Amino acid sequence: MSNKMKQAVMTAPKTIKFEQVDIPSPGPGEVQINIKRIGVCGSDIHVYHGLHPYTSYPIVQGHETAGEVTAIGEGVTGIKHGDKVTPEPQVFCGKCWPCTHGLYNICNELKVIGFQQNGTACDYYVYPADCLVKLPAEMSYEQGAMIEPLSVAVRAVKKAGDIRGKDVLVMGAGPIGNLVAQTAKGMGANAVMAADINSFRLEKAAECGIDYTLDSAKQDLEAELKSRFGEEKKADVIFECTGVQPGLEAVIKSARKGTDIVVVAVYGKAPTVDMAMVNEAELRLIGTARYNIDDFRTAIDLVNDGKVKLAPLVTDTFDFADYDEAYQKIAKSPETTMKVMIRVND
Repeated sequence: MSNKMKQAVMTAPKTIKFEQVDIPSPGPGEVQINIKRIGVCGSDIHVYHGLHPYTSYPIVQGHETAGEVTAIGEGVTGIKHGDKVTPEPQVFCGKCWPCTHGLYNICNELKVIGFQQNGTACDYYVYPADCLVKLPAEMSYEQGAMIEPLSVAVRAVKKAGDIRGKDVLVMGAGPIGNLVAQTAKGMGANAVMAADINSFRLEKAAECGIDYTLDSAKQDLEAELKSRFGEEKKADVIFECTGVQPGLEAVIKSARKGTDIVVVAVYGKAPTVDMAMVNEAELRLIGTARYNIDDFRTAIDLVNDGKVKLAPLVTDTFDFADYDEAYQKIAKSPETTMKVMIRVND
């Protein structure tokens, strides 16, 4: 076998170049992974277009990943050759206040592979064993690469507390919104409504078993909440997954007094919030950022138990050599694109 491998380097916005580099060997406590699949997420798209505020070039992308263990470094236990794994892609200091209080996902020195540290867009990748999550043998690599975004949804739902028996609104039915809606159902919500202005996304939500879908451009959100969940009751918990001003305004305006609103979306432009309404209605705006390794394990259980469907979300798959074409497709038809998958190796 050659000691060289392919690596996709984004040298500048909209510019991906393939390089031949040495295959990395695992050091003590590390594992070598043959990368099989990489998912493309919204943050990756921002990087491609030069709009990510915390990423500089050149950068190797790839953080939604699944692969096969091909070499194991000294001192590694609990992982063997041939295991399917996914990396928990946060690199944290372990020393700051958040890290020492169980919040390493908001570490003061946090780096995320694919953004501030080179990611997995290569044939082989080396990563600390302690930051790998084993996937079930029966899980596909495509499913494995989606455990990372599903973990975002898991943490968001956990932020709402005990979701069991509650009626839930998810504003925004893109990939993360869809997964939040499915996770809320999977973790015991009574009923879930997904709202969006995109009919394709709403069809996907229905395909994934979400109870109610709402076209918020054509239907009155507050009226539908009253109709589905009760005239005064409306939604018990709201998840804001749009990341745009109108979405946030709609959920604050439509929320029942005393409602928790979990803000999942990442905003490209800082929104204006009607704090007078937040105060008067005693709304709680709850932030959520990424995940921890336990969220990965919960995500795997949800898929294993059949409570979350991942296959309907994958709308496109591109070979590794066609990485750039994946971004072009997303740009040309975002309205019919959900999750794009890169096939690195078979």
